Amino acid sequence: MEEATSQSIEEDFEGQATHTGPKGVINDWRKFKLESEDGDSIPSSKKEILRQMSSQSRDDKDAKDRVSRKMSIQEYELIHQDKEDENCLRKYRRQCMQNMHQKLSFGPRYGFVYELETGEQFLETIEKEQKVTTIVVNIYEDGVKGCDALNSSLACLAVEYPMVKFCKIKASNTGAGDRFSSDVLPTLLIYKGGELISNFISVTEQFAEEFFAGDVESFLNEYGLLPEREIHDLEQTNMEDEDVK
Repeated sequence: MEEATSQSIEEDFEGQATHTGPKGVINDWRKFKLESEDGDSIPSSKKEILRQMSSQSRDDKDAKDRVSRKMSIQEYELIHQDKEDENCLRKYRRQCMQNMHQKLSFGPRYGFVYELETGEQFLETIEKEQKVTTIVVNIYEDGVKGCDALNSSLACLAVEYPMVKFCKIKASNTGAGDRFSSDVLPTLLIYKGGELISNFISVTEQFAEEFFAGDVESFLNEYGLLPEREIHDLEQTNMEDEDVK
């Protein structure tokens, strides 16, 4: 009788499985059997196994939900990590450029135009400055056309090229004023290692009626008298870092 009943249940079970789907029916059956059986007649380990099997479908769904939530968190963390990596890369790049800039730009830093008051101060500047330093001297005079504009342009370039020493001196203060008449002013003298490497008499004749720092920069670069503008690259990197923030 028990065998017939068991067989009947199994047949009914198989019949239901064909209509409702085997996985759901199997789990329901296991859950029903677990609840209907006397707890004492089933070993605790077997009962636990049945409980786990009966809740497998629900656990699978919960696990999928957890995986979905976990993946979403992982994706967020990946995106967030990408941003952190990008910021870190920018900081590293900036540090490398600063290190390179320091190595390439060894020597004193200036950043403004020095006013030389006497011929002795002029000579001392040329003779005592470090040999790696380029010195640009503008010999000018008040009231002479182009002198003020050139001084203003050199002031801008001094900021852009702090490794170059820009100076100016009035022709009347050089001790050789007779050699620097208004006809030859302004005159640019470029020194390096105590030696005169270039000189440009009436230099503003090389420019248009109205000229700016960029024009003077281009002119000096044509003769290879200015170093690379590493500082410009650093400023550009800093601006990019600010944009990321």
